[in-house]
Amino acid sequence: MRKRHREYEFIEAGFDLFSSPSNAQLLWFDIDRFIDRLLKRFRRRQIAAVVSNQEQFGALAAALLCERLGLPGTPVAALVTAQNKAAARAIHREQLPEHTPEFCSFRYDTDPALAVTLPYPIFVKPVKAAFSVLARRCESVEALRAHVSLSPFDKAVIRALTRPFRTVSPRYLHCDATADHFIAETALEPGVQLSVDGYVEAGSVHPVGVVDAVMYPGTQAFRRFELPSRLPAPVRARCIAVARRAVETLGFSHGLFNVELIWHPDTDRLWIVEVNPRMAGQFSDLYERVTGRSLWDIQLALALGSTVPESRTGAFGVAASFVFREFAGRAKQAPTKSNVSRLVERFPDARLYLDLKHGAARRREERWVGSYRYALLHMGGYDHDDLCERFVSAEALLDFEPRQPVKTALSLEWLRALRRSI
Repeated sequence: MRKRHREYEFIEAGFDLFSSPSNAQLLWFDIDRFIDRLLKRFRRRQIAAVVSNQEQFGALAAALLCERLGLPGTPVAALVTAQNKAAARAIHREQLPEHTPEFCSFRYDTDPALAVTLPYPIFVKPVKAAFSVLARRCESVEALRAHVSLSPFDKAVIRALTRPFRTVSPRYLHCDATADHFIAETALEPGVQLSVDGYVEAGSVHPVGVVDAVMYPGTQAFRRFELPSRLPAPVRARCIAVARRAVETLGFSHGLFNVELIWHPDTDRLWIVEVNPRMAGQFSDLYERVTGRSLWDIQLALALGSTVPESRTGAFGVAASFVFREFAGRAKQAPTKSNVSRLVERFPDARLYLDLKHGAARRREERWVGSYRYALLHMGGYDHDDLCERFVSAEALLDFEPRQPVKTALSLEWLRALRRSI
């Protein structure tokens, strides 16, 4: 698909990982072949920049293309180091020990009772994953064993999702923990989670802002992301300083980043959760609403090697990405056109993004994450209270409940049993 923007033509390549039938390409996707085909396809064109904010494949493919074409891009070695949670943890344990929890790594097919040396409770997540997939707090070895007991189908999906990382990582990074591993960490006490967004240009780190991550009560599931952070100014300054060091120690010398942190008000301790070596796409229009520039503007400037635009005055004092989640497994349905029309009429700045899932995809996300996300609503406000009031009013205008009985597909095994009984 081609789009025009000023003097540049934008050409999209790849496939949608989250929609069918496009995501069927996951089964045979080969990142080296993908890169070679793009280079051949555009060998007679002048490629000015390569950009992506997609965590699973896109950021890696963009970095590889930039390397091959000699364009400004994130160093591949830094990107795969950040994406390997065990490798990044090892570097941060050495360079920022006061901000790095204790950890160990283990293969998913080993006995957790022997592999995990940390006292419980622990927090477990795959060495290479995204969107909090299979990330969970485990109170005992029995809970951990149940958590990492993956079905053959789940293992096949995970291997397909991590294949590009498996292919590229060994060329740039030596780490005993691979995509076949989990990382177990000392479970941190509940605190305030936040993100520091920024970019690195010619090795110089530039913070852009701090976003608060607010959870659904009693869960690890994000409820909203709010900009700017409501933390005290001295705490925000420390968060930015730790994020800067976390990025620099990974050799990240160019591109956008997003560093997740946890701050404990009682102890004033600050912990690194992870470094994401790409733009947080979900936050882009939040920055545009508040600072007058989007993360896409910054990314394009970095990719082109041009001057990064400065912040201006946005239309709102605060902005948030509100996350709609279902915890009880009930199916959801898109709001009616009249629902959406009333939303836009009442709140012209509101942007609704649907992420509805059905059948196996919904059940898999519930199993891997503990809930499933079905929509996002982005809005601005004059201040925090105004933002929350606007959201409550907007939420009342939307109805995601099914308006007719949900149809159930009978399994082949059930049909065979039925045939035998007749």
